[in-house]
Formats: sequence, structure tokens, C-alpha cells
Amino acid sequence: MAEEKKKLYRSNDNRWLAGVCGGIGEYFDLDPTLIRVLFILFSFVVGGGLIIYIILWLVMPLSPEYEGALDDAMASADAAEEETPEELEEPDEPAEPES
Repeated sequence: MAEEKKKLYRSNDNRWLAGVCGGIGEYFDLDPTLIRVLFILFSFVVGGGLIIYIILWLVMPLSPEYEGALDDAMASADAAEEETPEELEEPDEPAEPES
């Protein structure tokens, strides 16, 4: 039986700021609130929690489900933009005032 390998992603469901703590909590099967408290304590005691959080924010990828939903949202926004009637679009040049 092949065991599925876990991957570390930023969470889409358990996110407050960037989903880093939620993603770590999901990866280790821990409550994300516990991870958040540990980050805050680490920030005050050692002073590097915020820096580590920002680095993880930049390094950890978004969850694949979130990226798929984001692609769907962008595609539907593009489709809605193409269907906009011309009379609702703003003119290219402002109208000149009549004197």
C-alpha cells in the first residue's frame, strides 16, 4: 500500500493573515491556534517569530485547492469583463464642455 506524502502548504481554510500557521497546523495535525500562540511567544521571547513568519509566507506555496479556485475566479472575471455592454464602459476621452 503506497502512503501518500504530505506536503506543506499555506492554508486556505485556517488563515488569519497568510495561512502560514494554519498550514503548519494542518501538516502536523495540530490546532492552528496553538501554532499562532507559539509564534507569538517565540516573537516575544526570542524576537524572531515575525521574521520567520514572513520568510515562511514567502517560501510556502498556496494550497492547490486555493490556486484552482483563484484561477476559476480570474477566468470568470475575465468572462464578465468581455460581456460588459459598451454603453456601461467609460469613454476613452472626457467630453469637452460646451461654451
